[in-house]
Amino acid sequence: MPRPLWTGAISFGLVTIPIKVISASEDHAIHFHQFHLSDMGRVRTRKVCDLDGEELSQDEIGKGYEITKDETVPITDEELDQMPLPTAKSIEIVAFVDADSIDPVRIADSYYLAIGGQVAAKPYTLLRKALERSEKVAVAKFAWHGRERLGMLHVREEAIVLHVMHWPDEIRSPESLAPKDVELDESEIEQAVQLTETMAADDISGFRDDYREALEQLIEAKTEGKEAPEPAEDTERESGKVMDLMTALNASVEAAKESRGADDGDATVHPMRSRGKTPAKKTAASTGAAKKTGAEKATAKKPAAKRSHAKKATAGKSTADEKRSAS
Repeated sequence: MPRPLWTGAISFGLVTIPIKVISASEDHAIHFHQFHLSDMGRVRTRKVCDLDGEELSQDEIGKGYEITKDETVPITDEELDQMPLPTAKSIEIVAFVDADSIDPVRIADSYYLAIGGQVAAKPYTLLRKALERSEKVAVAKFAWHGRERLGMLHVREEAIVLHVMHWPDEIRSPESLAPKDVELDESEIEQAVQLTETMAADDISGFRDDYREALEQLIEAKTEGKEAPEPAEDTERESGKVMDLMTALNASVEAAKESRGADDGDATVHPMRSRGKTPAKKTAASTGAAKKTGAEKATAKKPAAKRSHAKKATAGKSTADEKRSAS
């Protein structure tokens, strides 16, 4: 088990559940150091006093709140420890709400809550079962890193997860960001919806960090004195080029279909009007039906006139065979 980041208890009414906070994610990013280009010496960040220029140790550094540029009020760790903070060592549940009522933009980091000893097993399981059966999440308050925070508890598999949340006044309003008075054609909206259907996925667990893998290959090549890998082909659009919206939607649908190996007739496509074509009808595949077999697709692609001619030819051949057999 990873090293706990914080230990305390969940306060659930009169129930106390000793817990340990474990990070729910791992940092797989590749980090760099700064170095001196001429001699490859490591460049470090040093803590230096602005007034006398002396480098300070951690014991010589304290906290303070700057009131003005020339006035700072010092605050000691002892004073902070004496602050009346009831959630100092407790995750205090204050409400249970529907999960849909929590705005995702408020959710920050996530942590697993592990039991703090076998004595916590039963109340931990009790809270987990209560959350599962009620189909609600718990809103809680707790103190961490010198401030009180808001959190949400919900169940993932058989563990309780703590999501740190922003306070309501920490969320900026997007009111001024949304574009006003935009006119959209209904066909454009339908095609955008079609794109979402074409790109729909039931599982995103297979997504990979391609940039990190390429960076690992670059580091490995330079470590072994080999040539750097060939750069990937740039598939981005030409900078500054504005594409017609309907053209972009059609191209996006086609690209999504090709990437999934779909047949041209498997999805609804609304071609550009400038080509003089009418919108294609929805097929069974667009509503989740099974895909056609290769033989069925080949038959479906034949023009109506040819199919009719083929049927007549088959019928004539069958009649001739019967006459020969009778004679």
